[in-house]
Formats: sequence, structure tokens, C-alpha cells
Amino acid sequence: MNDSLDGSERQAPRALERLVERASRAGASDIHLQMLGDSAQISFRLDGVMTPIDTLNNPLAERMVGRIKYLARLKTYQDSLPQDGRIGKAELGCASDIRVATYPTVTGEKIVLRLFTGAPAKTLRDLQLPSAACDDLEAFLRRNCGLLLLTGPAGSGKTTTIYACLRYLAETGGRHIITVEDPVEQIVPGVMQTEICEARGLSFATASRHLLRQDPQVLVIGEIRDEETATIAVRAALTGHLVIATLHGGSCRTVLERLLVLCPDKYAALSSTELVFNQRLLRRVCKDCAGQGCENCLGTGYQGRVPIVEWLRLDERIRREARENGSETIKVCPSLQDCAQTLVRDGITDSKEYQNMFSS
Repeated sequence: MNDSLDGSERQAPRALERLVERASRAGASDIHLQMLGDSAQISFRLDGVMTPIDTLNNPLAERMVGRIKYLARLKTYQDSLPQDGRIGKAELGCASDIRVATYPTVTGEKIVLRLFTGAPAKTLRDLQLPSAACDDLEAFLRRNCGLLLLTGPAGSGKTTTIYACLRYLAETGGRHIITVEDPVEQIVPGVMQTEICEARGLSFATASRHLLRQDPQVLVIGEIRDEETATIAVRAALTGHLVIATLHGGSCRTVLERLLVLCPDKYAALSSTELVFNQRLLRRVCKDCAGQGCENCLGTGYQGRVPIVEWLRLDERIRREARENGSETIKVCPSLQDCAQTLVRDGITDSKEYQNMFSS
């Protein structure tokens, strides 16, 4: 991108294509374009970190914004209210569709482009989880019923783990698998996938309630947000369904606490839950420059991310202790810190990443 493109409206389409191509090549998950009066700042979200990339003069920036809105079928004249849309992959020669979100700010409009990967879902072994954690995940997925809860903050890799589970289930075959997602980020062959739409009244709870009538053997719920969805997940897991869901919490213990708050039947909630996964992502030291910063990592010293996890496999002893003494008695080993320290020791990540994750 450079200011020489500023002279012609015809160059905005090509400039946008080059921007998306550059972001895809760098492995960015999002492109941020922020209008700043007489210019615009472009940043990529690389490995979870906002990285400034370029500054555009206003004429080209405005034309690029107009081009994005046009392709996403948004109102090009509307800049005082948020808008959401999608750009089809054929429009920009991408591997998959791009989700577009606009938002008004005091310095001008902000646009975020979410780049969905067109690559097949990773396998569980591709995730580079600790081998024991992967073994427990696969053992759960071979079951006929039970509840798996995945937790972690936004951007912690939960969705990637879910898609790896879906690929494992689809490749194993023989079961009817239904998902409820917000949004559907990857198409998994052999899986019936549903995207919720709150504006049309299709929430996680509504979709989950009706999808149980579609005779699923495996139900994936993108997020448990309320009591109704929690109750549906627990009852389904107790009545012969394998259920995978995310639930926000800071640890395996606090996830169980939240489930017990959301689900009125505490006994059923503990009885249905088989496995709890809590994960984060740490940036991987760039192999090409050993963390010094190079063109391939855009000078960051990091390229890609690796998960750290703590997990809890519930058995009758743990369930009994939780019923009698509460979830605060539950201890998880190894912890997230233990997992991260192993990666630092092996040179996969570094102490700076470790400190950034756990300093607070």
C-alpha cells in the first residue's frame, strides 16, 4: 500500500485486494481500518495482537471504505450507525467469505474485516495440545453421551478446538452431528451446521431446543449464555447425546461454578459433565529469525500461536466432593502455568509471552 494509489478511484478495488492478500499471507485474523480525519490507520490482528501496518491518505481510504460497503451490501451513505455484512470469497479472490463490521467513532468510521480461513479444520493432533489432554479429548469423543465444556477468554482458541473435535467426529462417522454457531467460521463436511441470528429470533436457546427434534447424536452449542441453554445442554447430555459447548470462565473450577449457577438442577449438571477444558494461546517464537524480527513475521519476532491448557476429567470422587463441599475444593494439575513453563523451557515461546499472560 502506498500514497501513489491515492489518485484514482479505480485503484481502490485493487488496493483492497492487495490489503486482504497481504493480511492472508501474514496469517492475520482481522483487518482494522480506522478513519482519523485526514487519514486512516490500518492494523492487522496478528496472533492475537494488534499490529499497525500502514497509513492511508483520506481520498483512498474513503474510496476503500465505500468499496468494502458496496461488496458487503451495506448502505454506503450510512456512517452514523453500525452495520454488519459479508463479502463473498469470489469478490476478492479469498479462500473464504469475509465478515464486515462498521462502527461510528468521533474520528470517523471504523471497519473490521474478519478473515475466515478456507483451510480444512485442523485435526486434534495438529493443535499441539499436550498428549494426555488430546488422549482425554479423543476418549470423550468416542463416548455416546456426556458434556464437554470448553472455556477461555475471546481469542483463546476454543473455536479451533471445537472444529478439530468436529473433524474427528465426522471422520469417525456413523453419527448425526448438529452445531449451533455464531457465526459458522468453517464448513465441516458431514456436519449439519446452523448459524444463529438474534435479529430473527434464532438464539442459541431457541436453536438448541428445536434441533433436539432433528434427532442429533452429537450437539455442539457455540456458547451457553443463559439458564435455558444450560438446562438443554445438561438434559441432552443425560439422555443419550454427546454435547460440546463453550461457557465463559477463568478456570475449570469457575466454569463448573457458572454451570451450577445457570442450571437449577445441580445434581444433573455435575452428573452430565465429563470433561472441562480451559485454554489460552501463547505466541510462538518465529522460526525464521529466532524472535529477532524479520519480514516473515512483520518484525514482531513471533509467528503463529500454540495452546496451553488445563483440563479436568470428572469422576465420581470429584462429583461427590463438589456436591458436598462445593467446586472450590477442585484442584487441577497440570495448571496453565505448568503448561506454559514447559513451552518456554522447550523454546517454543519465550519468557516475555509467559509474563504477559500471567503477570496480572
